[in-house]
This record gives sequence, structure tokens and C-alpha cells, in this order.
Amino acid sequence: MFIRSRSKPLKRLVPPIGLTLILLGLVIYAVQGTQEQMASEALRMTGESVRRATVQCYALEGAYAIDLQYLMDNYGIRPDTSHFVVHYMFLGDNLLPDITVIPLNM
Repeated sequence: MFIRSRSKPLKRLVPPIGLTLILLGLVIYAVQGTQEQMASEALRMTGESVRRATVQCYALEGAYAIDLQYLMDNYGIRPDTSHFVVHYMFLGDNLLPDITVIPLNM
């Protein structure tokens, strides 16, 4: 007479559950990496758009914009102020302003 042990079905479930947990961990890790990469790209693109508008203003008007608001009003840039702080320091009519983009969530 055979007596079935209840631990055998559990032993058969351990490898699939373990594999599922490992795969879930890998997916979470990949999603976090993608989110960090997207945030980094958004930071880079924000700085690039402000610099591009600044240079375009100089090329068209012969002087750099006095402040960021002038670029927003006349050159259509819209930095995402909910995620970034854009520091724009006017240095003179013919000197490229100091432009720094800082993420808010750090």
C-alpha cells in the first residue's frame, strides 16, 4: 500500500514559482532602467531645446535673450517646469548665457 505524501506536489511547484519570481524581478529591473533612461533623455532634450532657441534668437536678432521668459514668449519653447528647473543667466548681448537644467525629483 502506497501512502502519498503531500509534500511532493509542493516540491513540484517550487521550481515554477521560483522561475516566475526571478522573471518578475527581471521585468521590474528592466522597467526601472527604462524609466531612468527616459528621465535622462528628457533632461538632455530640455537643455538642448533651450540652447537651440537661445542660439536661434542670437542669429535672428543679433543679441541673446535677456531671460528665459523671452524665449518662451517668442521662440515657443515650453520647458516642463513640473520636472525641471531651468537656470538661465544672461551674461551680455554677445555672450552665450549660462544654461543649466536641474531635475526636481533628485
